[in-house]
Amino acid sequence: MPDSQLPAQMPPSNPFDDDKLREECGVFGVLGVTDAANFVALGLHALQHRGQEAGGIVSHHPTEGFNSAHRFGYVRDNFTNATLMQTLPGPLAIGHVRYSTAGSKGAVIRDVQPFFGEFSMGGAAIAHNGNITNANALRRELIERGSIFQSSSDSECIIHLMARSLQKNIPERMEDALRRVEGAFSIVAMTRTKLIGVRDPLGVRPLCLGKIGDGWVLSSETCALDIIGAALVREVEPGEMVVIDANGVDSRFPFRKREPRFCIFEYVYFSRPDSIIGGRSVYETRRQIGVELAREAPVDADLVCPVPDSGTPAAIGFSQESGIPYAMGIIRNQYMGRTFIEPTEQIRNMGVRLKLNVNRALIAGKRIILVDDSVVRGTTSRKIKDMMLDAGAAEVHFRIASPPTAWPCFYGVDTPQREKLLAATMTEDEMRYHLAVDSLKFISLDGLYRAVGEAKGRNAKCPQYCDACFSGEYPVAPTDMLEKGFQLKAAE
Repeated sequence: MPDSQLPAQMPPSNPFDDDKLREECGVFGVLGVTDAANFVALGLHALQHRGQEAGGIVSHHPTEGFNSAHRFGYVRDNFTNATLMQTLPGPLAIGHVRYSTAGSKGAVIRDVQPFFGEFSMGGAAIAHNGNITNANALRRELIERGSIFQSSSDSECIIHLMARSLQKNIPERMEDALRRVEGAFSIVAMTRTKLIGVRDPLGVRPLCLGKIGDGWVLSSETCALDIIGAALVREVEPGEMVVIDANGVDSRFPFRKREPRFCIFEYVYFSRPDSIIGGRSVYETRRQIGVELAREAPVDADLVCPVPDSGTPAAIGFSQESGIPYAMGIIRNQYMGRTFIEPTEQIRNMGVRLKLNVNRALIAGKRIILVDDSVVRGTTSRKIKDMMLDAGAAEVHFRIASPPTAWPCFYGVDTPQREKLLAATMTEDEMRYHLAVDSLKFISLDGLYRAVGEAKGRNAKCPQYCDACFSGEYPVAPTDMLEKGFQLKAAE
């Protein structure tokens, strides 16, 4: 399975975007169309928000076999090259965009998915969105039994578990392997003739099934179906495996049934606003978060301004509910790319000003409500507040469209260590003082649940979503982190 010439290193990441939770990954697969890899490239472009570090595509052609390409950087900078795409022929292909949440954080091409394995019954490739929370234990066991790992990614464990399975075909080997895995996984995989999709029993990460002509599509989000003109058929259900071939879709449920715990932060930030998840518009859900926030934390002010772009729908909802005018008080430079400049110390000190600029004529002398999706370390929030005051704002009030992020995520999100999360060490009042703003309010966990359609708020005995980053209640034990000394929340 050849992979054409690779760049020497990954382009430097944007140094001004370090105060957000990093998206996990995006997966996409197509079966039954001519030049499937081209459709996969388009799908990955639509999923770029889920991972900007690297991407890869594996395709299969009946006579030319498996082929692959793995690249650092944006999809548009790599997989729009006609010469490259000609090396990925065939009616079946899968792809992956990555932001590393496990394994190496550097420029290591062997960590870029999809991963490929050659088995006795033929080859298979796999792309994984999520995080395996017992990967270290599995890796130790597999190495002791003779496995040789090629990457530092937790996802490679699945390939090795499949290789050691005694089941008779690749879908059954995948089932066998995934029964050993803990954590979160939405997987798109392929054999020579089949496209496979799997979600973990809790359904933490999204995965949907689409149709394009006589072909089939699997995608992390519905927005990627739209870009290729595919129709949404349905979501892959938690704990479901779909095996798709020329005969259609075979659905099976190989895992012990559990109550679903979809990641609620997908609604807050990760997913694109034009996607539909759980039958709900992500945009409308974010707007409703703003409505709930205005009800819970009103403030007398002149303008409601989003912190672009993720705060925009919530700011619109806040404005509509409060009656305070909505305005674009901060303008985002849409052309601030990852490779803009090699950041010297002088450039670093410019901070968010290279990315965001205050609309001075609009906000001078005004009392401003800034609506953002989250506060992680608080560094960017302080810089934005300073920019608003420098531009003449009379008051600056922050309203945050998620509860305080006080716990790390172990299910496919790159979260700082707990002691680096502002809400882990400070109360809301202490955070307001630290940020030096006139007021600071977060939406409550109940308010967030109401915004996503749970009229009674959060069921404390049986939460409907995974909200561990807010509550500290982990639906799957983070085995590897516990071995390293991570302390779970004390029972109340």
